[in-house]
Amino acid sequence: MAQQFVKAQIKADKVVVFMKPTCPYCITAKDVLSKYKFKSGHLEFIDICGRSDMGSIQDYFLELTGARTVPRVFIGDECIGGGSDVAALAKSGKLEGMLQSIGALQ
Repeated sequence: MAQQFVKAQIKADKVVVFMKPTCPYCITAKDVLSKYKFKSGHLEFIDICGRSDMGSIQDYFLELTGARTVPRVFIGDECIGGGSDVAALAKSGKLEGMLQSIGALQ
């Protein structure tokens, strides 16, 4: 169930951030990504906090990405990690290219 939920959200041309609203790293990821001009529907923040299967979702993140922490940031089909990873990619200038390569930016 959790696996299907996660897989259903991840799309080749979309950035998806699985997050919890109170998590500082999630806020970092959100702040960094909000600086880019996304096409409508190509950036989605998914709050897993209130979900009954939150533990299973995080277990699946571990299986899929090697970590069960949030945020889990997917650019297209690839998980690029968490908040500090997004910030580092933005700082190095690589993030914009990655976002353009999946066609997510205006």
